[in-house]
Amino acid sequence: MAAPAPGLISVFSNPQELGASLAQLVAQRAACCLEGARGRFSIGLSGGSLVSMLARDLPPAAAAAGPASLARWTVGFCDERLVPFEHAESTYGLYRTHLFSKLPVPDSQVITINPTLPVSDAAEDYAKKLRQAFQGDAIPVFDLLILGVGPDGHTCSLFPGHPLLQEREKIVAPISDSPKPPPERVTLTLPVLNAARTVIFVATGEGKAAVLKRLLEDKEDSPLPAALVQPHTGKLCWFLDESAARLLTLPFEKHSTL
Repeated sequence: MAAPAPGLISVFSNPQELGASLAQLVAQRAACCLEGARGRFSIGLSGGSLVSMLARDLPPAAAAAGPASLARWTVGFCDERLVPFEHAESTYGLYRTHLFSKLPVPDSQVITINPTLPVSDAAEDYAKKLRQAFQGDAIPVFDLLILGVGPDGHTCSLFPGHPLLQEREKIVAPISDSPKPPPERVTLTLPVLNAARTVIFVATGEGKAAVLKRLLEDKEDSPLPAALVQPHTGKLCWFLDESAARLLTLPFEKHSTL
């Protein structure tokens, strides 16, 4: 099987420069969408190291637009752990504490799971909320999704070899056997990821170098989950630091000190 089209690859000297550029891109994409015919901006966020990166750099980048613009943002989450929002593993809980305290998107515009429900019901409930937010579209089309990638090639809560990689009907799926704790999670599915207008993968550190080479350069009979993210009509971008990109031999765009 041929390696998938890698999309635009941008490499930064360090995570700090990457974070600042990512925040500027988010702010610019938001401004463009708000000025467009729809007058709204929708973004899906992932957890992990992205929380601290966006919490540091996005509020100042988006500040110029003012609070009235933030009222026209719709924020969802690419996956979520089925834990209370006060739990240290809650992606929304972390963003609520570290980002939304400085970037005041109205609570009504932030779409979250209901962590008190059983995992299957939580997935159905989240899918219903997404369809309401996206005015009943069969598949929500996010303006921007920011995704991470694990050392095993997983993204969201879509893991190598898992049956959820074959899901084509549901827009949100439950997972109760995640190989990473906690085991119960709710995740967007590949149809939603591949419907987005722009997808940005973010990866930093030497621990991601080997899997990025597999994802971006190698031919594999069974592609890793992150390699299956190939937006049908949207853009695919990779934001990497030098450590994560150190094994790549294909061309990429190198960004110097800001």
